[in-house]
Amino acid sequence: MTTDPDIENSVVKLVDPSLESESELAFEGALRPVSLAEFVGQKKVRGQLELLLTAATMQNRTPDHILLAGPPGLGKTTLAMIVAYEGNRPLRMSSGPAIQHAGDLAAVLSSLVPGEVLFIDEIHRMARSAEEMLYLAMEDFRIDIMVGKGAGATSVPLDLAPFTLVGATTRSGLLPNPLRDRFGFTAHLEFYAESELEQVLARAALLIDLPIKKDALAEIAGRCRGTPRIANRLLRRVRDYALVHGGAADIAAVHAALELYDVDAIGLDRLDREVMKIILTRFGGGPVGLNTLAVSVGEESETVEAVVEPFLVRIGFLTRTPRGRVATSAAWQHFGLTPPQGSATLLDL
Repeated sequence: MTTDPDIENSVVKLVDPSLESESELAFEGALRPVSLAEFVGQKKVRGQLELLLTAATMQNRTPDHILLAGPPGLGKTTLAMIVAYEGNRPLRMSSGPAIQHAGDLAAVLSSLVPGEVLFIDEIHRMARSAEEMLYLAMEDFRIDIMVGKGAGATSVPLDLAPFTLVGATTRSGLLPNPLRDRFGFTAHLEFYAESELEQVLARAALLIDLPIKKDALAEIAGRCRGTPRIANRLLRRVRDYALVHGGAADIAAVHAALELYDVDAIGLDRLDREVMKIILTRFGGGPVGLNTLAVSVGEESETVEAVVEPFLVRIGFLTRTPRGRVATSAAWQHFGLTPPQGSATLLDL
């Protein structure tokens, strides 16, 4: 029985997504700056890191442990890679959820080579037993391993190679104080200004060979919530729109692409608008409880609290109060609605 080559080729394309996944990984990797000189934004943090790393190099020692704190998408992972690159050191990457036992951490620490940079993303989600082991490892480059069980158990010290721990967290308040205090430097990453995001987008457009005008970059920068990760994602959608429709990546393409993907002029997406409209129309501006709000939009309360609310609070559309979430006057104005008579205001709460 013979097989049509055209059919065979089409089947291979459908069942083998490896080429596509490799392309996505290559795209993400290409957009990451590899040095502090290439990194855009976070001027204060860049200066602090440069001083810390230069001093360590001059003294021929491993840099102090570093904690990178801030919202998702601001460059914590990229900065960890840069710390390793600037010091010409190997990098080991892990994450808090992957370290659920002290033994998991012991296996990682014992295999580090001298001077290696260990990056732990979402470090606040590590198991408590692993955190306690990390205290001694960070201070004395040593861990104690329990051998045996019961009355016959003994503690065997194991010396570690000097290393630099770079921890990243989106919720630094969840870190226990003993762990947080052992970091020699804590960097708090801030949201980006639109001018900085335009630089991020211009660099990304150059790397992916996308001709795009400055006004189009400015339009994207104004809709990405001050976050480079979102900026790069929206740039990809504009690139896709221009490619499919055979046009240039101009301001018209930006408007059409972002309208298609439900991103409005100030960066609100579909879920953001749905949350606000339910508060405004169904609950008269609030107050409304988190669980009630989550059920109304068909989402988990954690999603509403961690994904939607931070941006709405930051732009002044929503306020958290002891009685629930309340829409501000700016939200009423943005959606072109009039507050009902007798609705709750911030002065009433």
